[in-house]
Amino acid sequence: PDMGDIVLPRRLFLWSMAAIYLAAFVSLYVQIPGLYGNEGLLPARWQLRYSGKPLEEQLLSSPTLLWLGPRLGLDTHTAMELLCLVGSALSLAAVLVEALRDSVVFFCLWALYLSLYQVGQVFLYFQWDNLLLETGFLCILVAPLTIIRGSRGVREHDTVTFWLIRWLLFRLMFASGVVKLTSRCPTWWGLTALTYHYETQCIPTPLAWFVHQLPVWWQKLSVVATFVVEIAAPFLFFSPLRRLRLGAFYLQVGKFDSFFFFLLVLLLKKKVFSFYNVAYCIVFFFLLMVIYITKYSRLWSWLSYLLELAVWSLMIVATILCFDLQVDKKKNGISSRTAFTYHQFNQFLKTVTIPCIWIGVLSLLWEIIKAMFRCACVSGFLKRFFRTLQWIMFAAATAAMFAVSLVSSNVYHPFTRIYYDSNARLWPEVRQAYDHVDRFQLVNSYGLFRRMTGVGGRPEVVIEGSYDGIKWTEIEFMYKPGNLSAPPPYVAPHQPRLDWQMWFAALGTHTQAPWFTSLMYRLLQGKRDVIELIQTDVTQYPFHKQPPAYLRAHRYKYWFTEPKADGSYPQRWWRRVYDEEYYPTVHLGSTVLESMLSQYGLKDKSPPRRVSNITVAQAVRWVRSQVRGVPPHILIWTLMACSISFCLLKGLRNRNKEMPVTGEAAVAVNAQMKKSDDQQAVEEDEQEGEDSKEEDEVEEETVTDNKEDEAEK
Repeated sequence: PDMGDIVLPRRLFLWSMAAIYLAAFVSLYVQIPGLYGNEGLLPARWQLRYSGKPLEEQLLSSPTLLWLGPRLGLDTHTAMELLCLVGSALSLAAVLVEALRDSVVFFCLWALYLSLYQVGQVFLYFQWDNLLLETGFLCILVAPLTIIRGSRGVREHDTVTFWLIRWLLFRLMFASGVVKLTSRCPTWWGLTALTYHYETQCIPTPLAWFVHQLPVWWQKLSVVATFVVEIAAPFLFFSPLRRLRLGAFYLQVGKFDSFFFFLLVLLLKKKVFSFYNVAYCIVFFFLLMVIYITKYSRLWSWLSYLLELAVWSLMIVATILCFDLQVDKKKNGISSRTAFTYHQFNQFLKTVTIPCIWIGVLSLLWEIIKAMFRCACVSGFLKRFFRTLQWIMFAAATAAMFAVSLVSSNVYHPFTRIYYDSNARLWPEVRQAYDHVDRFQLVNSYGLFRRMTGVGGRPEVVIEGSYDGIKWTEIEFMYKPGNLSAPPPYVAPHQPRLDWQMWFAALGTHTQAPWFTSLMYRLLQGKRDVIELIQTDVTQYPFHKQPPAYLRAHRYKYWFTEPKADGSYPQRWWRRVYDEEYYPTVHLGSTVLESMLSQYGLKDKSPPRRVSNITVAQAVRWVRSQVRGVPPHILIWTLMACSISFCLLKGLRNRNKEMPVTGEAAVAVNAQMKKSDDQQAVEEDEQEGEDSKEEDEVEEETVTDNKEDEAEK
């Protein structure tokens, strides 16, 4: 796109990223006491051991601003809340004020979230946290330097830095598709993954129950379309033809004018992935805006039509052949199966890995060359010199980010480490550079649902409490499945991290999730901060008056219920079957519990810092008292709704100011303006007359004074 054409996409992209930061900071803030407080599940102060080293060494070993806590007189828990509040306020300000969507502001937001990530431990090590940090760092390169330059005008190198977002899109989608097949998961290879996915995803939504009831042939066809969208379509991101890129966008986001793709992408992406889905859609919306503003000459439009037809025809034919698509008249549907082997897919990856990297290299090189010519066309020697210097710096930074991303993608096998020969072709300096920046999460690897879990039923851990060890009461969580009659919730963009980890814990044993022992220990102690992670309204917690004397946990297998024979809906959303004991019965002081706490290092002998009474700490505690008891998703949506309403009203106001006046209103305005001009002219004439009269009086007084002086002489 031309330089002037990227203004609107950049504005919308940066606004959306500021909104995502707001949701992320607020969502984490409400959970800090229960997760990382001094009496939380995994106190953050355990991650920061103050050994007396210089601050520079501490920041290099673990880049987090929490090292400054003791210097400010704050403990780690209070410092985390302060960082979250500052990040929330700064992101809210960026949402409301365009001038604050600046590189400096986005650097501060990225540094704040990285500081929290460093001590987040298992509750913050999710792919959407990595995606937010990487996209947030790209915002630093994309956003203008308004605070320093005082202008939001486009720069010659902006298209170069924008290219990194396109490359991130490609890595995100291509890796997510490839890992599903390289994992050798039988459900993905058998095209049956989505027959299990809707009921086994981390936190299902009510819509998942209805989609789960679709026929099997439709679910298998949706898996086929998923592979096409995630593996084949991302190559079109780098197409020189606008309509091919536009088609790739519609395939990804699901706004294609086809019922099939609408259900495919929209419903497949309806799973609750917190702000991951939001960030995912925002990045693709940025791609759409750039596509729509790109124009082409009509001289070769007929050739582009033929090329586009060839590309789409090739994709359709390849899909039919690779998945043996046939019309099944008996089932009134379309049958499908995987018509290639694992070895053939590996050969395909070996064929496209290096060309795919070269596509990225050539695409980036083209953007750099175009930016260089734009710098050469700038008038004025000094201005051209400084613009060229900026181009060199940002082009080098973009090239470095691209090179490092080739190494970062190794975990999920999308690019270089799939084959050792391609990995060996990387320069050693590139791998060394990745080792240096890895701690800052500048580039990451992605690949959701590598293997489909819950094939034999959704495993779910249910905690039970008792006062006497005989009568047991189940402890129901706000978001994760438990109560068979409770409908699945809508929580996005809030991320309930304890509920999420309970899903991962159910996939293994409690020894693989040491934090679960800490959860049982805190519930036996009756810690309010931890209880609020389970139920924001503590009165809904069955043991809110007195902590239970005994706790235990069992694992169940959950399934969605099915419609009745007459087509009516059942009263319950879930059905379940007992599986096995997950955690033995424990009580405070029991040998089993104490040994596990010691084994996992969950008994901290060092006393926490005493509560600080400085002004900052008191302000942080006051804010906490104001939001305590408010459901997190309600708090987030309230802030988002108010922000969006403010921005819409502000936009309408600016639009009314800039709107031209026509018709009778224009005649009236012109008449009023003419009348005002005439009145102003009359007033000016009167003022000139008064000024002339005053000048005449002054002249007469001067003549009189002169005559008197002569008479005296």
